[in-house]
Amino acid sequence: MGASVVLIEKGAMGGDCLNTGCVPSKALIAAAHAAHAVRDGSRFGVHTAAPEIRFDEVHAHVHGVIGAIAPHDSVERFQGLGVHVIQAVGRFIDRETVEAGGEKVMARRFVVASGSRAAVPPIPGLAESGFLTNESIFELTERPDHLIVLGGGPIGIEMAQAFRRLGSQVTVIEKFGILSRDEPEAVDVVRAALVRDGVTLLERTGVGKVSRHDGLVTVTLDGDGETGRSVSGSHILVAAGRRPNVEGLGLDAAGVETTPKGITVDARLRTSNRKVFAIGDVSGGPQFTHIAGYHAGIVIRNALFGLPAKVNYAALPWVTYTDPELAHAGLTEADARKAGHEVQVLTWSFDGNDRAQAERATEGLAKIVLGRKGRILGATIVGPRAGELIGTWGLAISAGLKIGAVASAVMPYPTLSEISKRAAGSYYTPKLFGPLTRRIVGFVQRILP
Repeated sequence: MGASVVLIEKGAMGGDCLNTGCVPSKALIAAAHAAHAVRDGSRFGVHTAAPEIRFDEVHAHVHGVIGAIAPHDSVERFQGLGVHVIQAVGRFIDRETVEAGGEKVMARRFVVASGSRAAVPPIPGLAESGFLTNESIFELTERPDHLIVLGGGPIGIEMAQAFRRLGSQVTVIEKFGILSRDEPEAVDVVRAALVRDGVTLLERTGVGKVSRHDGLVTVTLDGDGETGRSVSGSHILVAAGRRPNVEGLGLDAAGVETTPKGITVDARLRTSNRKVFAIGDVSGGPQFTHIAGYHAGIVIRNALFGLPAKVNYAALPWVTYTDPELAHAGLTEADARKAGHEVQVLTWSFDGNDRAQAERATEGLAKIVLGRKGRILGATIVGPRAGELIGTWGLAISAGLKIGAVASAVMPYPTLSEISKRAAGSYYTPKLFGPLTRRIVGFVQRILP
């Protein structure tokens, strides 16, 4: 767009998403899905021997995917676009100067996009016992015999199911309930699938301490009156949330305020230093790669065009890539009620979807949350390829559409997308088949020639 740009990166280009986050995790999940498909083929009349999992080849697959995408995020690509790339630690030395790699950069605008890292809870013995995070688990070339996952959020649950399907014994320990941000009905579907796959779920269970002896790591449980019980395994994965990367950036020197949640920003993503913007995980908002991309668009409109663009999370989508997938956009029912909306809920099950029946994937449902006069406030879909289906509802919420817009859409048959139309159409069912309609139809039929 004609601006002079400097990009400073101290680590691997592409950051967390490419190297230790979204890309490798989805590649691993794809391998797990392939293994599960082999085991599960008998329900279609396709019988095979149990799959042989060669974990070193799974590792090669994951890193092959990273390698295929890496050129898009490479130094060479950005230099080719005219960006001056500095591969070094960067830090503010005053309100309008950054130092990196021996260079001092003064700019009209700065964007801090330093991301986040795995939060490590202060559990006695955890650090000494050794543990994995998303930054190290994809380096494993041998399959864990028994993976203990600390945390039942999206990362923990995705990895739990994937490693179980790849042959590991898996135990998840969650202090509260798994996937606590999502609709309870949808979580129940995922929970049942995890248990069916053989994942051990210990919900509402805390951790007292961790120790390692003779190659085994032991987690002593502390919750629900079970103090003293323990679980032993070969590896521990810490998936207990994320912490913003604010250390070492010289933010104090720049006059940029922070809290434990990250850099403090306004709706335009400006910090307390109006020359500095913050985007993505470090800005204290929703921690998703697609939100960081959305933030970038807000900053471009503000910094390059002087437009007062602001963030709006009304249609915020997220997906947990379990099988079945769990996808959401907008408000949950609980959040809508808490906000004071007059709430109406529509649901439709995948067992009423012909494509789902054909694929023997009928577990799950669509749940739509409406406000007054059919205004769409939120949607949750749990079922096959839910992440691909939720976009319809995200668009509808963003555009301020009412339920009739989805109900009147023509969906191809037979597709999973019909579940959205069916759920939307159920809004009109009481009126369509009620006494008033019968009277109208009767009257029209009497007067028609």
